[in-house]
Amino acid sequence: MQRSPIVIAATIAGTAGVLAFHPHAATQTATASTAASTPTTTAAATATPSGSSGSGSPSGASGTATGDAVDTQYGSAQVRVTVKNGKITNIEALQLQGNDPRSLEISSSAEPILKQEALTKQSADIDAVSGATYTSGSYDQSLQSALDKLGFKAADGSVAQLQVP
Repeated sequence: MQRSPIVIAATIAGTAGVLAFHPHAATQTATASTAASTPTTTAAATATPSGSSGSGSPSGASGTATGDAVDTQYGSAQVRVTVKNGKITNIEALQLQGNDPRSLEISSSAEPILKQEALTKQSADIDAVSGATYTSGSYDQSLQSALDKLGFKAADGSVAQLQVP
């Protein structure tokens, strides 16, 4: 009976400490760098628009563009997008986080989900994959930069919302 106030106070203090704990402050830089362990076909961001309409509307955007490489503490992500007649037809991951085996596993399982959601929504405004926050945010930002280079606008006007933590 005498220990219960001590146990309750310790539990409250411990819970408050856990909730207030911030393990690291992640930083983000948008540089085109190449990870030594991750092969890439290009590190420079390029766009090759070939549409007949220069209005930037979804109906006229066509071409292929490589998004900016978005760095995280687990590696970089960079995608290439292909748009034909105002529709996103293909997204190819040129780089994904893979500095260690766990990061590689997470990125490999998240990439098909991110790709499918972007193709379905026809936008870079996609939801994060649970357990792959850094991969989701950097993939989303690289995809949006590639779409911007093509002048592609989503039909509903949405843009990427995810940020690298």
